[in-house]
Order: sequence, then structure tokens, then C-alpha cells
Amino acid sequence: MRIETDIKLGFKDVLIRPKRSTLKSRADVSLEREFRFLNSGKSWKGVPIMAANMDTVGTFEMAKKLSAYQAFTVIHKHYSLNDWQAFLKEIQEEQLEYVSVSTGTNEADAAKLDKILSLHKGLKFICIDVANGYSEHFVTFVKKVRERHPEHVLMAGNVVTGEMVEELLLAGADMVKVGIGPGSVCTTRVKTGVGYPQLSAIIECADAAHGLGGQIISDGGCSVPGDVAKAFGGGADFVMMGGMFAGHDESGGELIEREGKKYKIFYGMSSDTAMDKYAGGVAEYRASEGKTVEVPYRGPVNDSLQDILGGLRSACTYVGASRLKELTKRTTFIRVQEQHNLVFEK
Repeated sequence: MRIETDIKLGFKDVLIRPKRSTLKSRADVSLEREFRFLNSGKSWKGVPIMAANMDTVGTFEMAKKLSAYQAFTVIHKHYSLNDWQAFLKEIQEEQLEYVSVSTGTNEADAAKLDKILSLHKGLKFICIDVANGYSEHFVTFVKKVRERHPEHVLMAGNVVTGEMVEELLLAGADMVKVGIGPGSVCTTRVKTGVGYPQLSAIIECADAAHGLGGQIISDGGCSVPGDVAKAFGGGADFVMMGGMFAGHDESGGELIEREGKKYKIFYGMSSDTAMDKYAGGVAEYRASEGKTVEVPYRGPVNDSLQDILGGLRSACTYVGASRLKELTKRTTFIRVQEQHNLVFEK
């Protein structure tokens, strides 16, 4: 046993210090990024916001809407082959630049991944997703997928430390998903005691990834647009969100009504709800590590996305960054005890 005494920070622990700016308007800020990926050699241009691969977020409907903004959707892994065939008939080829297929790491997952990718040459992105990216089996699977699909862009995770980011990039990943336990419907930290404050994880993992020419995806922990700005300020190349994209028309999840108000069901993919739905219940050797909540119905996702993008542009103007790429270079975090005035909070 050992104790690390260095301070580790989450989004609630900091604010971004403003700096002198020559920008006249938020409209002067470009949120578009362009990346060339380490192992696949592919290039991508767009707005590096991602909807998470949860079946109550990462839907085909979400992909159709976000792709119009050049934003990304990582499709959940529970769609059938027939579902994918129908979706691919409806979507334009250029929209597939903002779509990723998801997979787990067992043999059935690998076989299904191959079948989905064979449906359309425009499917270029693969997300290899597990809760615990520290297992030897996971690294081995990443290597196998890279060997089998050398020209595809691979996302892999989740991890929270620099050395594991480096290992996954060297194993064949192009981007590494960073985050253990920060999600709004994740209970890993209370069930296991394992986790890492998200902002520090971003800063440390971005440093490791960028040293090798790779990228990271901050996955989880954002509850307001300011958190998204902090994630990019800390060095994230992409920011993935679940809860902030839940509750919309385009989100999955059952729509219910109670006392005249509408809600949509949102749950973690390691929750009782998800495991009952896809795995026949919670296995006797494990515990649920997610919760199920009712999110107030939010209507179309457009307004929420505009709120996120608008907040991000505003953050850039406060520090004088005319492009999103410049935000991390112009970010100075200050530690705080409070974020905002709560006098009118319910």
C-alpha cells in the first residue's frame, strides 16, 4: 500500500482565469479541429464533441442530428446487423465521418464488429469499450483489432493514467478514452472505491498521448458547458458526454409522464437496467455499477448542443483563443472553493 499526496482535481475544483483578448465576438471563434491519427494514418475534421455509446444516448437518431453540426456520435453496441443495414440506407456517406461503431472484447463482439464494418466502406471508426482498460486481455484485443483493421481509426478505453494511455497507443489505438467513475449514472467509485478526478486525469493522460502523437477523449464528468470548456482547456482532444445528451427526442430511453411532466429513462451501461436488458441480469460474481434515473424531457437535441457550443465559444473569447486548438495553450486554471452563486438554486 502507498499513498500519493499530490493534489488531484475535478472540474468543480477550478475555474479558468480570463486573459486579454483581441476577439470582438463569439462568432469569431472556430470550434473545428483537424487531426491526423497515429496508427491508422487517417485524417478527420470536425467539432470534437461526442455523444457517448450508451443506448440512451448513442443512437442512430442522435448521429443523424449531430453529424449536421460536424459533431460525433459513438453508436452503442446493441443494435443488430439489420438495424445497421437500415441506418446505412438512410444516412449520407459524408455523415459517416462522424459515426463510430462500438464493440466489447469477447469473440461474439469481434465477429459482430467484422460484419458491421463489412456493410459499408464509409465506416472508419471503431470504439473498443470496456469499463476497466487495465486488463491484459483488453490490450491484447486492441492489438488484434489493429491487425485485422489496419486502416480504421481505433478508440480504446477507459483508463486514467499516462502509462496506460501510452500502452494502448503503442498497442494500436489512435485515441484513448479517459475516465473511470465520473459519469452521472456511474457508481463505480462508490461500489469499488476506484477512480481518478477527471481534470487531473485529462491533464496527465493528454501529456502522455501527445508525446506519442496520439489523442485522448475525455469521457464523463461534464454536467454543464463550462465543464466541457475545462476539459478542452486541460488538453482533451475530444469530449464525450452521456448525461448532457440524455433526455432528448434523439436519445434512447423510454418516455414517461408523471403528474403532467415528461421524463426519459437514462441509465448506466453497467446498471441493473442495462444488464437485465442485455445480459439476462446481474451475474452472481459482480455488482451493478450504474444507476437508472428519470431525466426531464428536453425536446430536440439542437438547443442543448447549441448551449454547449455557445458556452465553448464564449470560453475561448474570455482567454483570447480564436480557435479551439488554442484553448489549452491559453488556459490557466485557478483553484476555487465554489463555482457559482447558489442563492436561487432549488
